[in-house]
Amino acid sequence: MPSIELSGLSSARDEQLVGLANHGSTPETEEVPNILQPIHHETSNRKSMIIVASSFTMVFTCCGLNFAFGVFQELYDGMARQPNTPFTGATPALIDLIGTISISVMTIIAPFSVAWAKRFSPRWISFIGGFIFGLSLILASFGTALWHFELTQGLLLGIGTSMPYMVAVTVAPVWFTARRGLAMGIILAGTGVGGLVWAPVIKVLIDSVGFRNSLRVSGVVSFVLVALSSASMSWEPQTLARINAENASRTGRLQGILNVPLVDWRVAKTRKFAAQGLGAILQAAAYYTPVFFFASYAGTLGYSATAGANFIALSNACNAIGKIVIGYFADRLGRLNTLFLTTFISAAITLSFWVPSAVYGSTDNSRSLFISFTVLYGLFAGAYVSLFPASLIEIFGIQNFASVNGVLYMVRGLATLIGTPVGGALIRSSTESTAFAPHGYVNMAVLVGVLLFAASIAVFWIRVEAMAGPSGQWHPKWRM
Repeated sequence: MPSIELSGLSSARDEQLVGLANHGSTPETEEVPNILQPIHHETSNRKSMIIVASSFTMVFTCCGLNFAFGVFQELYDGMARQPNTPFTGATPALIDLIGTISISVMTIIAPFSVAWAKRFSPRWISFIGGFIFGLSLILASFGTALWHFELTQGLLLGIGTSMPYMVAVTVAPVWFTARRGLAMGIILAGTGVGGLVWAPVIKVLIDSVGFRNSLRVSGVVSFVLVALSSASMSWEPQTLARINAENASRTGRLQGILNVPLVDWRVAKTRKFAAQGLGAILQAAAYYTPVFFFASYAGTLGYSATAGANFIALSNACNAIGKIVIGYFADRLGRLNTLFLTTFISAAITLSFWVPSAVYGSTDNSRSLFISFTVLYGLFAGAYVSLFPASLIEIFGIQNFASVNGVLYMVRGLATLIGTPVGGALIRSSTESTAFAPHGYVNMAVLVGVLLFAASIAVFWIRVEAMAGPSGQWHPKWRM
């Protein structure tokens, strides 16, 4: 069980670090640039762009495939109603557990992924994660029972996703200041672009070579993409200096692998941390449920399996556009302001479009509402994911960013592991005659909308807390 340690540097440590930097060396053999020298020069700008491109590719590959799981969800749901398949007799909630485990584990082990990247090397951690990711899909192609897929396409895939994903969202933000929101919007748009590309590609592969071979092809391609992108991942010089100082204070390699420092207890006790944690829990419990069930719900409206995959692609395309555009404006309007607005709007969209669509049943109005929901939810709901790491630096400072980021991503994973299966189970709460009809999704849609509204209240609390100084004194700043 990881212990909670003080991850922030003391004043003495900071003074020692500055002294070391001014002399051009660290306690280790690796030479670190002067940490007082600005990083905004030509070399760093070029490196920043490479970091963005590499991070985008890793998110495109790993998260894109996870966001395309709805294609497999729809396929496995159909196989559950056929004899002699690995999924025969399985409920939608049990099948959904495959994708839910993957997404949850991706963030549950986030503190470990971040700590390993700090202790060893971000490029090697993301490379190893890419290998595990590809291997998990290949192993899943040989599955003969539901639990085989939950273990491989679920648990193992989640581990393989976490390592490159957490490297991307932890290494990249510290390379930016004024354009951090835009940079993270571009990087995390990889999720939407990846889903846009992977969903129809997987559907074509399934139709042409079968779902087992489609898993094998996806595994090989994903490993190659992540391996190539990992080569350029490295820490920003000032952050590297801090990390080297932290590592110098620890002894033994096993300590770096197993004894993972979580978060400074002084930070964890603050109201800001509690507010951010609550918002992360509520938003994560709701966010992935529509993504996983887009294709299945589209089927209840009379759409074909191909059209269902296209709905996933449409949502992911809007997701990518929303993250970039909203990230751009967030740098000007304030990232916390934008975080609150987009979370509130995503809640209103769910209750205004998806719930009425499910209530109306399979009608033209219902289909129009669902198309609107797909587009708008993709545009606004995903903004939370891209603004989340960017906002942590503003709230907790860059010195606490890596540890706080890891812990709160872990919290999000635990919430996903609960919220999404509960949403899937609510489909079965309807009578058998409507379990696979639009009416069967009403309770799920209501749950998602309520959770997102609660998350928006928590984000507003974060915004209020961010306006107060360390002593609690009120410092009104609208642009945060």
